[in-house]
Amino acid sequence: MNVNLAEFFKDFCPEIPQTVGSGEIYKLTYSENLGNMDFYAIFGSIVPYRDILEFENSAASSIKIDRLRLHPRYDGSLFSLNCLDDLILRLKRDVSVVNGFLDDAEFSLNGEKLEITLKHGGRDMLIRCEFSRKFSQLIYNQFGVRMQIELNGGESLKSDEYDALIENLASELPDYSSQFVPEKTVAENIREEALSAVPNQSIDISSLDDTFDAESAEIVKGKAIREKPGSISEAVQKLGERAVIVGDIFASEVKELRNDKTVITYSITDYSGSLIIKIFAKTSDVDEVEKLSGLKKGTAILVSGKIDYDSYARDICIMPTSIIKVKRIMKMDNYPEKRVELHCHTNMSAMDAVTDPVTLINRAAAWGHQAMAITDHGCVQAFPDCMYNMPKNFKVIYGCEAYVVNDIDRDLILKSPDDRNLNDEYIIFDVETTGLSFSNDRLTSIAAVKIRNLQNVDSFETYVDPGIPIPEKITELTGIDDNTVKGAPREDEALRKFMEFCGDSPILVAHNADFDTTMIDQVCKRHNINFHYNYIDTLIMCRAMLPDMSRHRLNNVAKALKLGSFEHHRADEDALMLSKIFIELVGRLKSQRGFEKIDQINELVNDIDVKKLRSYHQIILVRNQSGLKNLYRLVSISNLDYFYKKPLIPKSVLEKHREGLIFGSACEAGELFQAMLAMKPENKLEELAKFYDYLEIQPIGNNEFMVREGMAADDEELRDYNRSIIAMGEKLNIPVCATCDVHFIDPKDAIYRKIILAGMGFKDAENQAMLYFRTTEEMLAEFEYLGGEKAKEVVITNTNAIADMIEVVRPIPRGTFTPTIDGAEEELTKITHDKAHEIYGDPLPEIVEKRLDRELSSIIKHGFSVLYIIAQKLVWNSVENGYLVGSRGSVGSSFVASMAGISEVNPLPPHYICPNPQCKYSEFLLDGTYGSGFDLPQKNCPKCGTDMHREGHDIPFETFLGFDGDKAPDIDLNFSGEYQSRAHRYTEQLFGKQNVFKAGTISAVADKTAFGYVKKYCEENGIELNNSEMNRLSIGCTGIKRTTGQHPGGMVVVPADYEVYDFTPVQHPADSADSDVITTHFDFNSLHDTILKLDELGHVVPTLYKHLEDLTGIEIKNVPTSDPDVIRMCTNCDVLGVTPEEIFCKTGSLGIPEMGTGFTIQMLLDAKPTKFSDFLQISGLSHGTDVWLGNAKDLIDQEVCTISEVIGTRDSIMTYLLYKNVEPKMAFQIMEWTRKGKAPKQFTPEIIEMLRSHDVPDWYIESCLKIKYMFPKAHAAAYVIAAIKLGWFKLHKPLEYYSTYFSVRGEDFDADLAVKGKEAVRARINELKELGNERTKKENDLCDILLITNEMLSRGYEFLPINLFKSHATDYLPEDGKLRIPFSAMSGVGENAARGLYEAAQKGGFISIEEFREQSGVSKTTIDMLKNLNAFGDLPESTQMSFF
Repeated sequence: MNVNLAEFFKDFCPEIPQTVGSGEIYKLTYSENLGNMDFYAIFGSIVPYRDILEFENSAASSIKIDRLRLHPRYDGSLFSLNCLDDLILRLKRDVSVVNGFLDDAEFSLNGEKLEITLKHGGRDMLIRCEFSRKFSQLIYNQFGVRMQIELNGGESLKSDEYDALIENLASELPDYSSQFVPEKTVAENIREEALSAVPNQSIDISSLDDTFDAESAEIVKGKAIREKPGSISEAVQKLGERAVIVGDIFASEVKELRNDKTVITYSITDYSGSLIIKIFAKTSDVDEVEKLSGLKKGTAILVSGKIDYDSYARDICIMPTSIIKVKRIMKMDNYPEKRVELHCHTNMSAMDAVTDPVTLINRAAAWGHQAMAITDHGCVQAFPDCMYNMPKNFKVIYGCEAYVVNDIDRDLILKSPDDRNLNDEYIIFDVETTGLSFSNDRLTSIAAVKIRNLQNVDSFETYVDPGIPIPEKITELTGIDDNTVKGAPREDEALRKFMEFCGDSPILVAHNADFDTTMIDQVCKRHNINFHYNYIDTLIMCRAMLPDMSRHRLNNVAKALKLGSFEHHRADEDALMLSKIFIELVGRLKSQRGFEKIDQINELVNDIDVKKLRSYHQIILVRNQSGLKNLYRLVSISNLDYFYKKPLIPKSVLEKHREGLIFGSACEAGELFQAMLAMKPENKLEELAKFYDYLEIQPIGNNEFMVREGMAADDEELRDYNRSIIAMGEKLNIPVCATCDVHFIDPKDAIYRKIILAGMGFKDAENQAMLYFRTTEEMLAEFEYLGGEKAKEVVITNTNAIADMIEVVRPIPRGTFTPTIDGAEEELTKITHDKAHEIYGDPLPEIVEKRLDRELSSIIKHGFSVLYIIAQKLVWNSVENGYLVGSRGSVGSSFVASMAGISEVNPLPPHYICPNPQCKYSEFLLDGTYGSGFDLPQKNCPKCGTDMHREGHDIPFETFLGFDGDKAPDIDLNFSGEYQSRAHRYTEQLFGKQNVFKAGTISAVADKTAFGYVKKYCEENGIELNNSEMNRLSIGCTGIKRTTGQHPGGMVVVPADYEVYDFTPVQHPADSADSDVITTHFDFNSLHDTILKLDELGHVVPTLYKHLEDLTGIEIKNVPTSDPDVIRMCTNCDVLGVTPEEIFCKTGSLGIPEMGTGFTIQMLLDAKPTKFSDFLQISGLSHGTDVWLGNAKDLIDQEVCTISEVIGTRDSIMTYLLYKNVEPKMAFQIMEWTRKGKAPKQFTPEIIEMLRSHDVPDWYIESCLKIKYMFPKAHAAAYVIAAIKLGWFKLHKPLEYYSTYFSVRGEDFDADLAVKGKEAVRARINELKELGNERTKKENDLCDILLITNEMLSRGYEFLPINLFKSHATDYLPEDGKLRIPFSAMSGVGENAARGLYEAAQKGGFISIEEFREQSGVSKTTIDMLKNLNAFGDLPESTQMSFF
């Protein structure tokens, strides 16, 4: 309850300015020691700032506190330019630099934008101190008005002006020298920081959850806790005091420190607030650490301890003396008979619902409900999660809440047939009302214009006494208040006057005529007045005749037709403007369409784009498998053919694909409910209702907004709507079902949706309905006004009856459905054997033949041949077009993939091969001495003396297809970015465009975005929270669908004998209706093991290969991989002839993929690799999780082992254990456990003892236990092969290498700097390095390219400037031992413009710069840049000749 400010202070501060005393205090906050107090008060009029200052000083002195602040709040209507002076004075408290800069500034207010034109400079300083944001926030805090602040003028302040400003500021400041106090101590600073972390309020105290089962208590630390817990929101206010709290762990961290210490941190919440719990334990006390570490996310704990501020975590913390694990008393549905929820949204309802589908269906199952319907807005993307996580003995009802447009029964322009002439008489009219409710609101004004022969001939206007008060918001809109209508005729009298003006059987014309005519009809009904008229709706007419407009409001139409301005929402002005619009449109119909009769106007209705019709909500439920396919078809059609702001389904299309589906009438946004609100006749309502299989009613709280917005008088009218739906259902024998329209699972989760909606700009986010999942008892209570029997019927009986009609369906079919290629098995066998014989001879060596046959047997047996053949065709097609293809993932573990040309990695044990076609001698080394064949010493063939090739990386096939060879393979391919689109087209060519789709993705709210939403919400509502509570709210907002997208290279192939709707709907990515791309509706991961997904990724390495081959004539396959200088270059830059100081790097690996990042460079320096297999280790370690830092690096630093011996890749675990004679299946299992981070759970004492018995050292076992994720060796091998080959070019063909590098990766190249030379480049690098972590991404990218630029210059190579006749469009071409910079290197010149320049220059035929510009079509800006670069040489400016 608010308290009058003067009353509150009367005993402390009797002399309060009158303007201040009128305020009503609605909130008071204070510091712990009561030294600072903040009062928040509502005022009816603006309080001068000087009065506020006078009060603050007087009150603070009177009640003897350090500081008192008064924060006024006003009605938004009071905000104007007159308030700005006081607001700026108030802002100077926080932004002192405001002084002076705003003097003489000009202010203008345009809607929600406040423009400030500065006269004395300082714009840059104001921007730096976030003036606009702070000023906008101050306006919002005081007036609740969102204002965008735009600063103009005053771009910068000269140094002398700045000095003068500071001098003036200093002279204006009061002399506080007598009040100087010593600087704060460290303890005082920490204390201030601690107090600033204390929240100023709870986000939602009503969500406090302190219910737990005391009998379940299990002491984890300390002793039993007897006290009753308090709320965390109260506890965080009591720094230094002991508290007892209970809450759920929502995050935890275990961190091992030095000195035998381990810190365990939990973030805990009771939903009224959150804090952290921190415990320090001895690392050596394994049992204690394990017990504390065992408290995971979701565990409820009772805690006793001291509340304090943790300056390290910068959060409020409790140091516990006791922790007790307890069980929550879960909310249950205890009614004997259970209901079924038929309307439930998951976090796949984009930016609208917050709970994931698995949590929802598990809750329903736990409550004993037999089923739950999942009905997301316009999508079915929650289906896979439901299917894969289905509780036992439970049925998910698959469905969606569709957006339906009624194209069957379109609204007509002319209400009833009428054969009068178009030149006849019309009454153009408009009404103003007290609100939007037809039953409760009344007329306040009627105005009309009579036209005849398309000429205005008369007008009418009258105010109307509504007999009820006119709401303030209506007055703001229309300018009509109670005084305006005082003495005006009552509605019946006003209507009769209007009827007299209209004459007999008039044709009325109105914009959105249904509203105006229904208001008139209600007056007739109340007073038994008969008024016979026909009417035309110009809103529908405008939609038909002005299709390019997105909105057809009266003011928008007037502007589009250039009919002048008018005062909108004034009945007389609206009617007059509408008459002009109507005359214009009818004139067009006569002249352009030849219309003569009024009847012909309705022909326009079919001209309206279906997508522009009004949409309504409708529930669609899947009855059976046939219905599922129809739903997928409907979702696809809505996205591909009828997307307009949202996916729309025409009612005619819905009817066509109705088989196997059940239709429900949905919420208040459904067509039936909206028709009831519009007071459509009974027969029309019944016609609409018959379309549905069941009708839906919801708790009246769901529609409370209708009362707030004046659409319903009160809650009883909302109940009446539900009663009307029930009566209609009874009359038509259609079941009525009560639903929750779930958008979050529990009331405590409402805050997440509130934050998301506020972040989306919804102004009523604070007033959202409680759309949570209710128990049967709660729903029966919601509908008790219907009587017990009827409530039970709609809540329980009918919802279960609908559920019983529905079969168990599976959204994604079981099994694997791959496309068929006739003869794939035979073709794969032939290709691989032919290649093997080509390399290894005939007969094949035993080890080769056994591996090849074993793999082929497994591949053919499990039906994977077609996948290999598809990949082979894609790779060979790319190679035929001049682009090599790189492999990724584990496909290199397959020797069949190697022989089919799919992978460049040979997985056989290290071996020698004689390249002599007449010899083909081979020699395998099987003792594990070498990790890669590339490390074998040079050796000549003992048979023919030829220098033998060295191959093989010792990778087991099991890592690709599983131990039994039955795991669906992933064949991921890296195509050149220049060729990728052609690879995609070739895939369509292979399988038919109708069977190939891009793999879809779903983009959800990520951690940082969620934190931004929370921060914005708190700032806008004046809420200050501690970090734990901010994090808790952020976590609740993550995972909510934002939009959709496409995988960068994923292509999904549907077998030719199936339709895509057998597996998934399809759509355009990112709701882009005009996109040519079609993706799967389901995220590609959901379809992973069902239909074929090809990863045809774009990658830079194949592009680099192509350019290098073209420039050097050296084929990539002939580039050596064992060059010792290349190996040494990756750890020492002196091989390049430069010093570390010159190139800012100790290694020569800058720019080399996998070897050139800061992290990897440091790994190279730490690990000191000396051979190819060491680089495999480096690659694996750099991509793994918990494998390098705190693991392998420590082992190397402590000289326990070398880089060659640590665990670097997942496959090396299996091969290592096999060489240790561990049983093969167990070796495979240990590899799987370790690579997935499961070793700590799976390594039993027996397993560890077994490993020790095979001489596996303890350091190796401990390393396995630390690993969370491991990289496949085949993937590492593919990366390192590319790195070493590219490194060879860098060392031995430097100019061609740098040419290729900059041509392919030179997006951020700085041409001006490069031409200036290495000193200029180094200076810029130093500037960027000084910025440290403050560098932007763009600056980081620039720094990377400058390092390569500097390296090239340091090696003695130079750049040539852009030249009109010598520069290429995009390629850096070698020329006289230097590199010529291309046109694309110019700032702001894109690839197309660069090609235009190049083609025009090559074509020639111009004799001046002027002619060149005309021929090339480039902008004047580009020409000016070329001039500045002297690219034109002696070419004259103009073709014109001068004789003087």
